[in-house]
Amino acid sequence: MFFVPWDLLKAWIAPLPDTVKQQVDNAIGHGFDGIIVYVDKGGESPEFYAAGWHDRKNKIPADPHALFKIASINKLYDAVSVTKLVHSERLSLDRTLTEYFPEFSGKIENADRITLRMLVQHQSGIPNVTNTPDFWIDPPKSREEALKRIFDLPSNFEPGNGYEYSNTNYILISKIIEHELGYSGFQYIKEVILEPLELKNTYGSLAEVNLDRLMSGYYVGVEEDIKTTDYGSMLATAEDVGIFLRALNDGSLLSEGEAEIYSSLYGYEHTGLIPGYQSKARYHKDIDTVVIQFVNTTNFDGNTWHLSEIVYNRIIDILKRQQSG
Repeated sequence: MFFVPWDLLKAWIAPLPDTVKQQVDNAIGHGFDGIIVYVDKGGESPEFYAAGWHDRKNKIPADPHALFKIASINKLYDAVSVTKLVHSERLSLDRTLTEYFPEFSGKIENADRITLRMLVQHQSGIPNVTNTPDFWIDPPKSREEALKRIFDLPSNFEPGNGYEYSNTNYILISKIIEHELGYSGFQYIKEVILEPLELKNTYGSLAEVNLDRLMSGYYVGVEEDIKTTDYGSMLATAEDVGIFLRALNDGSLLSEGEAEIYSSLYGYEHTGLIPGYQSKARYHKDIDTVVIQFVNTTNFDGNTWHLSEIVYNRIIDILKRQQSG
């Protein structure tokens, strides 16, 4: 028999509200501390929604313009960076890891066969550093420390002969980008993405932001706010992520040649998940709408993730119903 947790079933079968605001407000009843939703319908002014707490302890209401740890959504920004550097012939997708970093020979299995393309597409076979023991309890203090945790581990599959999502791939991509540029990868993101799109609320690290602007993060069963725990995430407002995502999907962020490279490399939407923060960034072509959702509550068994997916999908259903009249 297949057992569906009652809280998921209840969220799924509940009558669909008339408005996005009602659905966002109802989401707090699923055990979320706070939620932010940004809706950008093509040709219309964006809509902002929030419910619950920005800071539970100090009773500060959720703010739709708050900063949030976007976690793996940052891989979209990295993939755009790789695309632009490949198009300008500063990087090669077919160059191997040891060609970029000879010192990784003998430390990362198959480093002489793993190409930049394989790293971008999660086809390297390199173990995922976030799956190593105690990663979330004792996160590495630097990129170098993170890589040491996977050195000498066996490959999970032959390069190019499988797929496994691995955050290690993108740590290595960041190193390759910075090795080529001679300065930080986030500075390059600012130059080719943030500044052209006039995005002023996207940051590379916790050290760059006023922590009062950052939405608190909560893990079920843990009382304290964990927003100051640093897992290396970029931070942004839902609006900044939404503007970036639309530009990525409508082609305005990439030249024709760049768009051809990007479409062969990576996707046009992403989700993110680290303790205390889960995010979804998707463009829905059928209704020409970008919807960004941030939820500041996570737990061990993943129920909060499944609940947030249900809430997100119900928001899309509401928007489709509204558009159809």
